[in-house]
Amino acid sequence: MVKSIDRALTIIKLVSSRKDGYGVTELAEQLELNKSSIFRILATLVAHGFIEQDAETKKYRLGYQYLELSAKLLDSIDIRKEATPYLRQLEEISNEVIHLVIYSQKEAVYIEKLEGSETLRMHSQVGKRAPMHCTSAGKTILAYLPKNEVMEIIEQKGLPRHTENTITNPDELFKNLDEIRRNGYGIEREENELGITCIAAPIFNHRGTVVGAISISGTSMRMTEERIDTLKDQVMNVCRKVSERLGYKTNN
Repeated sequence: MVKSIDRALTIIKLVSSRKDGYGVTELAEQLELNKSSIFRILATLVAHGFIEQDAETKKYRLGYQYLELSAKLLDSIDIRKEATPYLRQLEEISNEVIHLVIYSQKEAVYIEKLEGSETLRMHSQVGKRAPMHCTSAGKTILAYLPKNEVMEIIEQKGLPRHTENTITNPDELFKNLDEIRRNGYGIEREENELGITCIAAPIFNHRGTVVGAISISGTSMRMTEERIDTLKDQVMNVCRKVSERLGYKTNN
């Protein structure tokens, strides 16, 4: 390692660990370096905007350059790219159809689909819109949206019946969304397509906003209560990892 770079990065980590920052003497003691060496490193970091000095306390804290870099990083994150390795894990574990769905302009859109090894025919296609009120992914997204936004979606799109199991009553739908939030995952039992049952969990971005969902879909004969109980932790764990890749903190 390059010692000077290692020291600079260590200083950055230390400074970021305290809201009010660190003084030169404290940093020198922590790193067991003389003050002049610490000051030279700090001066360089200040010049580049990574560290700034409080005018009153004279302590050093993180600079605003990190906000700019963070914004650029978050803008460059591709949810499909970040999620794909985890989608494959779910496919291997379940052997069922795996969907990655994003929320865009009050609609859910399939952006990835893994077919699994089990025989299953579904209407879903990459690029196609997913019904919000009668798919596990769509309902899971709805569950974490503001209530007024959900109402707008219902008013604009309605709650059209796809099967005899489709929820078409707003009050019943809201009860279902409450249950999804309590459980952390959503289930759809033949509400969109007869013979197919799905389970999904939400994906959140760095702001704590729901941006999509991942679902596992199989025949209702295979997706029994026992199987769903086994798969729920798997899909929630994967969605948590993808959310973390998008900058989400679990304590949001």
